[in-house]
Amino acid sequence: MTLVAGVDSSTKSTKVVVVDSDDGTIVASATSRHPVTTPPRSEQDPLAWWRALSKAWSACGPITRSVKAVSIAAQQHGLVAVDADGVPVHPAKLWNDSESASQSDALTEQLGANEWAARCGSVLTPSFTITKLAWLRDTQPEAFSRVRRVLLPHEWLTWQLLGTPARAVGDRGDASGTGWWSPRLGEVDEELLAFAGGQREWLPEILGPGEVAGHATTLIRGAAVGPGTGDNMGAALALGLTPGDLAISFGTSGTVFTSSSRPTNDAAGEVAGFADAAGRFLPLVCTLNATKVTEWAVGLAGGKVNDLDRIGALAPPGANGVTLLPYFDGERTPLLPSATGTLSGLRTSSTVADIVRASVEGVICGLLAGVDALERCEVDTRGRILAVGGGARSSLYRQVLADLSMREIVTPDPAVDRVAVGAAAQATAILTGSTPDAIGAAWAEADRVVVVTEPSIDADLSSEIRTRYRDAADAYASHWSQ
Repeated sequence: MTLVAGVDSSTKSTKVVVVDSDDGTIVASATSRHPVTTPPRSEQDPLAWWRALSKAWSACGPITRSVKAVSIAAQQHGLVAVDADGVPVHPAKLWNDSESASQSDALTEQLGANEWAARCGSVLTPSFTITKLAWLRDTQPEAFSRVRRVLLPHEWLTWQLLGTPARAVGDRGDASGTGWWSPRLGEVDEELLAFAGGQREWLPEILGPGEVAGHATTLIRGAAVGPGTGDNMGAALALGLTPGDLAISFGTSGTVFTSSSRPTNDAAGEVAGFADAAGRFLPLVCTLNATKVTEWAVGLAGGKVNDLDRIGALAPPGANGVTLLPYFDGERTPLLPSATGTLSGLRTSSTVADIVRASVEGVICGLLAGVDALERCEVDTRGRILAVGGGARSSLYRQVLADLSMREIVTPDPAVDRVAVGAAAQATAILTGSTPDAIGAAWAEADRVVVVTEPSIDADLSSEIRTRYRDAADAYASHWSQ
């Protein structure tokens, strides 16, 4: 048995899994929390990630001494800018930090949405790294003057694991979320980078999916280290996605993504045209507000996170006419950085259970609007729908997704961290010479715990709920734009 390790460094925590590379069986795992952030300002000290990684690694026990390769997947888009000594010049600005909204607007206006989409695959939002670099330049000029290296979260963690060598490395998947790297061309667009004051020599070298980044000098000295990737790309590897399959992920944010053999460039700004970690592409729609909204609603009802299914079941599908727009911390899709959540359809007979169910329906309606956007971009979505992420543990989330999509939902074992397992698949690839997607697909095929959920309501009610949500969202967007 050859052991590898995969790391998922998310917004909330770091999880380490130690995996048998032969079949993907997890033999040890541990998690350590990160400091809580409160958007619109969402910042963390990168050293907190490293401390969490070290703690989770140690908690996995002595078995980690036998690990032969490790790879790190992490939250996308975050800006880690360091000085000549490798010290961050400012706390890392995370993907869900929207303080760079004005920079996002200015950069978009500079070229136009069509040109940004054509050159970097996406229309900019405040999530993209280039807007955060421009924010640093505009608001923290002294700190910006000391920048000598710019890294994404997984790149910074990999750099630490390798002992902070002169050469930092990254991968095409995570690089495609910066705003200065072209998925279509597979290279940095230096003109785009310069719009934010960046310099080419600040950036890491982008490795191919099966290339070795180096060997660890800490945690597990001598182990081979993979190039790493972004969290969504890691999840795609572990799920064994093929073109047509949809992954719908319920975490702090919500995402809808699929594998594609061709790049996308959505000038409407709804679909991000990312690359993946296997040499293909990963068109993706992201919403900023997912499980944190339903957690809020459960808390409003006096419950705890695990009470979601019980309380939500007290209200019928459609939540007795209550509709919730889950834009609590601003929104990325649709692009409404200053938006807030809204409730409509309330009556004196409305209950907190109605609000809880409406929160789940609202989150899922927003993500299904993302599926509509993928189809508008001629992306194939006719394969499986896989529900993943923390929210997929909830039977209510799974049932509402089936009901509102009117399709069968497949949920691989919700207890498995697919991002970390995808990173482990990449670690296995650099040992074996196979491809990370082939390894991930083989492991997914052997997954022994799968939940299948079928629609439980008729198509008319499903359409009514989605139409009510769409009307509320359109009315809010119209009001916000005035």
